Amino acid sequence: MVFEGFPAKVLCTPFPDPILNSLLETITDLAELKVVLRAIFLLNRQKSFPPAIPVEMLLSDGVLNRGLDGHGDNIQGDILKGLNLAVGRNIFQLFKIKESGIEGNQLLLNTDSARRWLSNNKDVIVLSSLPEDIDGNQKIAYSNRPKSNIFALYEDNIGTISPMLAEELKLAEKEYNHAWIEEAFQIAVNQNKRSWGYISAILRRWSTEGRDDRGEYGKSRGYTQEDNPGKYIEEYQRRRGRLPWEQSDKQGK
Repeated sequence: MVFEGFPAKVLCTPFPDPILNSLLETITDLAELKVVLRAIFLLNRQKSFPPAIPVEMLLSDGVLNRGLDGHGDNIQGDILKGLNLAVGRNIFQLFKIKESGIEGNQLLLNTDSARRWLSNNKDVIVLSSLPEDIDGNQKIAYSNRPKSNIFALYEDNIGTISPMLAEELKLAEKEYNHAWIEEAFQIAVNQNKRSWGYISAILRRWSTEGRDDRGEYGKSRGYTQEDNPGKYIEEYQRRRGRLPWEQSDKQGK
């Protein structure tokens, strides 16, 4: 898919300045660079404190897996290699929590607040690295779907895609044409209501009530300037069971 430029009111992810300055000079491994960029993107979308993500999230991330496809024979091994390089460069902190029910190893941006949290938490075990030799039986499943338009729109404007949401997006892409989907995303961005629920509601409303060339609501699908205006009245009566002025008469009684 050809990138056509950033949409209006595109979401932006804050990055620590050293990532784009001194650290950028020293990072030479492509996997490390992509892991750093994607991990910071994912960390910025966490609501908990401290913001942390499981290592498994990186290993199963479709964007990262697709981005490293063709880089080597073991994509997830490359992800772990890139992560270990970034941890060794003190960009991230690796840790796991003892007896907390939290599965797996986790990842933090190596900030001052993160270091204080790690040092003050007795249940935390700080890790220096992770094994990179993942065989075929240990590989974590990830979505190998092509990055079609609706997925790109969602990831660029809203955030990460869960497996359940991915299925909803696939269905929506089959049901609605791309122009509608693209415009619905743009409306959500302009209204600062960045959620799939809001976008899907727009698409459902267009599907049931219609949409004219300007994207307006309320006209039945197929209605044009040349149509008989009486058709709109007939459609209203069919949908509502009454005519517009009949409601006024009943309210006036």
